[in-house]
Amino acid sequence: MENPFNKINQPLKEVPAELKSKVMHDIAMAKLLMDLAELFSYNLGHIIDSVSNSRKE
Repeated sequence: MENPFNKINQPLKEVPAELKSKVMHDIAMAKLLMDLAELFSYNLGHIIDSVSNSRKE
């Protein structure tokens, strides 16, 4: 069996352009979905803080 750690010190290989563009597109879509979820969800920490502050007054 070959030791996979021997490959660590070898120079990196260039990633194919189509694979790189697909990965970047997937990351952009995931970021967009996270931003939309944050936009339409409640920030529970802010809600609890505002309710507790309004009760103190």
